[in-house]
Parts: sequence; structure tokens; C-alpha cells
Amino acid sequence: MPPPLCKACGASRASLRRPKTGDALCRTCFCATFEAEVLATVQGAGLLPAGQRVAVGASGGKDSTVLAHVLQRLNTQHGLGLDLQLLAVDEGIAGYRDAALAAVTRQSARWGLPLTIVSYRQLYGWTLDAIALQTGRRSNCTFCGVLRRQALERGARLLGADRIVTGHNADDMAETVLMNFLRGDAGRLARGGGLGSSGEGGALPRCRPLQFAYEKEIVLYAYFQGLDYFSTECVYAPDAFRGRARALLKDLEAARPSAVLDLVHSAERLSLRPGTGPPPPTACTRCGSLASRPLCQACQLLDGLNRGLPRLGIGGEARLGDGVRPREGETPGEGQESGKPPGKGGEGSLLPATLAF
Repeated sequence: MPPPLCKACGASRASLRRPKTGDALCRTCFCATFEAEVLATVQGAGLLPAGQRVAVGASGGKDSTVLAHVLQRLNTQHGLGLDLQLLAVDEGIAGYRDAALAAVTRQSARWGLPLTIVSYRQLYGWTLDAIALQTGRRSNCTFCGVLRRQALERGARLLGADRIVTGHNADDMAETVLMNFLRGDAGRLARGGGLGSSGEGGALPRCRPLQFAYEKEIVLYAYFQGLDYFSTECVYAPDAFRGRARALLKDLEAARPSAVLDLVHSAERLSLRPGTGPPPPTACTRCGSLASRPLCQACQLLDGLNRGLPRLGIGGEARLGDGVRPREGETPGEGQESGKPPGKGGEGSLLPATLAF
């Protein structure tokens, strides 16, 4: 039986059935629809005002690659008036990050977008490999998430950016909701919604234009556009708690396809409840970064590492009495792809399963 005709144009044979809506679309109509939805997200929420310099968190993976490609295309076609700049973070993971940064460098040349790279070694005097030797493979994801977020902030300020955008997709956000729920972390659960931060306290505003885009559709878009991206999982990803949440989410999605966006929208509704906002921000007494306590999370973790007591930074935060601490397998930092091996929700398993025609 031949594939049905595209629901949008009615002229071409459909190439896929959208995981989000079930609509049968041809390649051209799918890509146009995907871009239109990202544009609606950006404009509907006023995420990217014209005339601003925007730091695009670029890891070399599929999410940040699609984000940069779509934003550049929308910027040209719709006159958004944005000064787009790629910003990459080198965590110092031997045999992994070098190849990912090579992909980012190729993307920069292909699109003609300036590229800035900052490194953990440069900013903190540590690489993630060195941190893993001190903390163990399970705890190092906590360190990486906190340090990477601050590295993006500092890198964006170096290039004079007005705001930061990252490639977090709907699956990433749903996984985070599940992780916070499973940990009983009511504070993070209530503050986990929205399309980004407003830049309160002097921090640069952040946003996630792909927050409502399914991971499967991002993979399909990258495939149809012939985008060059890095798809090998991080060597530390198998030990992260996020993998368990991802497996649970895939089971839920198989039974109820709308489960991914249902979780995302649930977090949004929770974040709108009164009294769920974070405490008033202050400046870290050591580095000056935004913090809700005397020392920011990054400085607490680095203090423990430099004193030869890597667990001190994790346990010490709990003694401050705010009920929030970094956790093992913490959410990946902004702009970093979650490791997804083929057959377990990664790129290698998504495309064949989604192309129904």
C-alpha cells in the first residue's frame, strides 16, 4: 500500500507521520511546519527581541545544531534582527568533547556564525575527567551541570550577549519533571516550568525555543535538512539518574503519546502558582555570580574539590537549610546534549521507528 498524500499540500506522498499530531506530511511540509512552530514559540512569548546579541549554546549535538540552523533561517526569512553567536563549552572529556567541538567548528563555518569556546580548565582550573577521578562517575554529572551553566553565563558575557538560548527539547523538559517528582523535590518541581528565565538579579535571560519540540521530530528535521552533528553519547551518561527517567518516559509515551507535552505543560502550570518563585537573588561573595546564598553552587563544589573533599560541596549545601542541593545525575547543563545510546532513545533508534512510510 503506497504512503498517503501529504495532509498539508495534498500533492506529494507523505514521508512521515508526526509523533506529535499523527499528521502524515511530506518532507517539505514537515520542515516548514517545524520552523513555523519554533517561530510561533519565539514570537508568542517574546523570547528574542530584535536588535539583541544572542549566545546559542552549541554542543555539536542534534538539539543545539537544529536550534542554530532554525534560528538563523528564521532570522533571515522573517527579519528577526538578531545577532546570533555560537557559544561552546569544553568540559575536558577525552575522546568525546574534542569530536563534538569539531562538529561545532564545522557548523560555524557552514553558517558563517562567530564561535566562542570557553573551557572548564580555563575558568575553574579543572577538567571534567579530573573531577570524575575525585568524585566518582555517579557524582560528576552534578558537578558538570552546575559548572556548565555558569560557564555559559560567563562565556556569554565575554562575547557581549544580551541573552542565552539552549536546545532543550520537550523530552528533556519532561525528563526533568519526572526526575524532580521521583526525588520529591517540590521546590525544583514548582520552579521547573516556563520557557526560560527573565534575567532576574543581573543574570542574562535564558530561553528554550525548542521546549515544545519532540526529540523524534528534531532528529527528523536534522535528517531532512542534512545537518552535520555529533551523536556519540557522553562517556559518563550511562551512570546518570536521568537515564532511568528517560526509560520511564519512553514507556509512558508508548502508552500515551501526549505524555511528553503533558508533563511539560504540568510544570508550566505549577510554576505559575503563587509562592513558588526562587528566593531573592544575591551575588556570590567569591565570584560575583548570581546566587541565592553566600556562595553559589559552582563555588561550593569547587571549594570541596580544591580542598580534596569533593563530597563537601554537595553535602555542605544541605546544611545551609534551603532544602535544595545538587544531586547525582543532575540535569545536564544548558546547551549540552543528554547522552542517548542507540536503541535507548538515541538518534540511532529514533529515525527508523518514526519513518512510517
